[in-house]
Amino acid sequence: MFAVSIGVGMRGLPRAAKIRIGAAFATAEVTMTLIGVGLGQLAGRLIGDAAGYVGFAALVAVGAYMVFEALRENEGGGFDLSRGWGLLLGALSISLDSLGIGFSILYIGVPLAMSLVCIGAVAVTSTTVGLSIGRMLGARAESAAAIWSGIILIGTGAVFAALKFFAGG
Repeated sequence: MFAVSIGVGMRGLPRAAKIRIGAAFATAEVTMTLIGVGLGQLAGRLIGDAAGYVGFAALVAVGAYMVFEALRENEGGGFDLSRGWGLLLGALSISLDSLGIGFSILYIGVPLAMSLVCIGAVAVTSTTVGLSIGRMLGARAESAAAIWSGIILIGTGAVFAALKFFAGG
């Protein structure tokens, strides 16, 4: 989300567009987390304790995909991420990691309400900061931020899986 915000911010946007993007990104992050929680609970009923590991694997997979896409350096272009369908598709695409997080969040014992508030606050903050400093950081920082975001997701999934494994289930 931060990386996308930097890229969009490089164009320079009015305050109203920044608020609209921040609200859309935060809403998508929280919504995808909730969808992931629902899917995680369903998977938990269907496959039991292994569902937590599936969720952690999803985090690793999404992180690996983010790194792969960032390394491809595909400019994408094509649609306007500040409004309409471009904003909707951008918000949904950057929140796919939240689907994986939601899938596994209940298995690490974090209170859901607190998690959603934190996810929303971080989404608004990182979007606002990314949009505000996008022009200064340039395209190179955008690619590096996307790579580091993916690496962090991979590490998070691996650490959560290890903690669950070594804690006995």
